[in-house]
Amino acid sequence: MIRVCLVEDQTIVREGLRALLGLNTDIVVAAEAADGEEAISVIEREKPDVVLLDLRMPKLDGVGVLRALRDRGTLPPTLILTTFDDDSMLFEAVRAGAKGWLLKDVSLERLTEAIRTLAGGGTCIEPVITERIMRALERSDVAFESAQLPEPLTDRERTILRFLAGGYSNREISDLLKITDGTVKNHISNVFAKLGVRDRTRAVLKAIDLGLI
Repeated sequence: MIRVCLVEDQTIVREGLRALLGLNTDIVVAAEAADGEEAISVIEREKPDVVLLDLRMPKLDGVGVLRALRDRGTLPPTLILTTFDDDSMLFEAVRAGAKGWLLKDVSLERLTEAIRTLAGGGTCIEPVITERIMRALERSDVAFESAQLPEPLTDRERTILRFLAGGYSNREISDLLKITDGTVKNHISNVFAKLGVRDRTRAVLKAIDLGLI
């Protein structure tokens, strides 16, 4: 059973998410919070498998929640749910440790798929929001560590990176490139190693920053 914590200041939205997620037999809403300060205490107490996090909240915003939990070493896999156009705030949320992002008008099927992906150690990259983060990155003077790659990416690794940016799964990449799942995993591991990152989200962001995609 995947235990989820809902962090959302709008009661009707929180109740709607709880009701919808309750339709799944493998997902349970184990905790809820209506503001950022409450979120920190609830998440540390309940230790959910996945957090669904709004960014604009009273007392402490979503970025503040992410940073506080990250600094304490208690940040679970977190999925940002957003409706607004503050690209720079979304970018900061990903830099603070969010593992994915979705628009709030997402379908239930896509949301539950994302929750399961994060619970399994993966990331959820929504191409529409990736474009927004790219715009924010272009306006930002923030650079990732290690701006130079010690070893350049191969053509195949660049192709894999573009698929990661598009939110494709390993199986989808495997089918499109006509290679085995194991080969895809090896390529992704090589990409991570060369970029100096540990997950897909950071790989895509760093690749954008370096102009690789």
